[in-house]
Amino acid sequence: MAESDKFNSVIKSSADAVPGRREQILCQPCPRKDLERTTDAFCSGCDEFQCSECSKAHTVYALMKNHKLVNAAKMKLKPVSFDIKGMDICEKHGKILEFFCGDENQLCCSSCAIVNHRSCRSVVEVSEIAEKSRSAGFPLKRKLEEVKSKAEKVVNHIESSKEQLNLDIKTIFAEIKRMRDDVIKMFDELEVDVKRKTDEFRREVINKLTKKQSGYEKHIADVTKSLEIVDTASQNGTPSQQFIVEQTVKKQVNVLDRGVDSVCQNLEIATVSFEFDETLKLPPLPFFDNVPGKLTLIYTLPEAKKSVTPVNPVVKLTKITSMDLKQTRDDDEKPLYSGLDFLPDGRLVAVDNLNKKCLIYNEKLEKIGSHQLSYTPLSVVAVSEEEVAITSGKHCKIDFLRVGKSNDITLIRTCKVKTEYYSICMKDDKHFVVGTINDTRPVRIVSLSGEEKDFSIDFPNKKYPIGASACKYIRNSGQVILTDKNGHTVYIYDTKNNTRVVVKDDQINEPDGIAVGPSDCILVCSRKSNSIVQISQTGRILSSYKLDMKLPRRVNRLNGLFFKLLGTCWTTRQPDIFFGNKPNTSRGV
Repeated sequence: MAESDKFNSVIKSSADAVPGRREQILCQPCPRKDLERTTDAFCSGCDEFQCSECSKAHTVYALMKNHKLVNAAKMKLKPVSFDIKGMDICEKHGKILEFFCGDENQLCCSSCAIVNHRSCRSVVEVSEIAEKSRSAGFPLKRKLEEVKSKAEKVVNHIESSKEQLNLDIKTIFAEIKRMRDDVIKMFDELEVDVKRKTDEFRREVINKLTKKQSGYEKHIADVTKSLEIVDTASQNGTPSQQFIVEQTVKKQVNVLDRGVDSVCQNLEIATVSFEFDETLKLPPLPFFDNVPGKLTLIYTLPEAKKSVTPVNPVVKLTKITSMDLKQTRDDDEKPLYSGLDFLPDGRLVAVDNLNKKCLIYNEKLEKIGSHQLSYTPLSVVAVSEEEVAITSGKHCKIDFLRVGKSNDITLIRTCKVKTEYYSICMKDDKHFVVGTINDTRPVRIVSLSGEEKDFSIDFPNKKYPIGASACKYIRNSGQVILTDKNGHTVYIYDTKNNTRVVVKDDQINEPDGIAVGPSDCILVCSRKSNSIVQISQTGRILSSYKLDMKLPRRVNRLNGLFFKLLGTCWTTRQPDIFFGNKPNTSRGV
């Protein structure tokens, strides 16, 4: 019997243990006699625990007289050995691991100690260091228990995630079923409503047609009767009678003919038609976000569909055409275009800040229209096919101008507001998103009629002077983009969740004008780096396009083509509007 098995056999099972009682050591010879007694002594010669009866053999047999008996209670229990599955064997030499190198914190056999650790100073025998570090097992056990606990937590989380995934998928199909039931119910209600309206329409139209039909059936009867009289007169009447009948009937025929002829030329048919709104179209559902472990399906009903944003598309910009902005005889100053936008037909509308003008350019960047303003314009936005809106800062107003097909520009109306506004863009068909001047609310909403309100966004308590920031609104995502020129920062605000992303990068240096590009990417003019920087909606820098012009101010979009507007600044007689270092005549669109 192995030493460990022998030792374990003399100790009562822990399941039989009673709290507060010491474990009992059993006599080892007694089981051979089918007995079980508690031990009283330990014989080192026999290497056994024995009860008082079995130990009497030492007084009987001479061979055992030299054996030494020790009280079992005073005997120190032997440690239990176990099979450590070859962990004590050196993998390289196949020898017992007898040494430990403290310098390299490594177990080693005799060959390792001689060959690999000859120069190490802290090579000791395992038995020696084991006596000194018996307590080291307790922290190790605690660490193993912690690792086990964390692993169990991960397993439980994964199991919970799998269950939640199955539940989410079931919920999706339950939601689809609910939607289907709602749509079916909607069509059932639609059918009832259409039947009610068509029945009412049919009764009303048939009643009118029946009355009209009765009138013309009487016409037919009168004409038939007149025909019979004419036929009878022509066959049996005298010439005098025939003349009288002809004259009399002729008057009746003229009256009937006028009424019937006008009706015959404008015959109407009663019809009923039915049209579906295109917003009733359902899937295929677009994938709004698709990353490992996450899938979100977006559908819209019955609101207008939103465009789908591919994952971080990079826009490639290529220069198509350019022009120099030169001072003309009509200009008091060198042109400084502080705002521009495209009309739906492709014409470019720009405002000249220094010369107080609104200008129109064609697709070849040829000036085709001009209008003198009475104030200093700041920014412009196309409202409809032939209408633009212009901000004017300190005048606290927004002017609406009509831009005709013949490129004539006229003032339509002026909308008074209570706040000074700089940049302006469309939020929807009835509202603007505007950037304020020296106001703690850097971005606000203004209706086309002049009603002002705020976004539900926690903007920082900061005021931007004129020209220090610009804003843009992304309709599909409901995001507000705000540039902080002096802070070299671009803010992306989510109006739905009231969260923001702060974008700071070496490529962004004095950010100014903003455009929404293809797939709703963000294009920002970086003035000091003379470039246009492309940013994803999550705030990641995607690319940077170097321009062959200095201090780009505005960028705008038309059908995927981006026209850059350079706004080089210098100190003028209006220093509160624009500031800069020195003039530059190589400005262009």
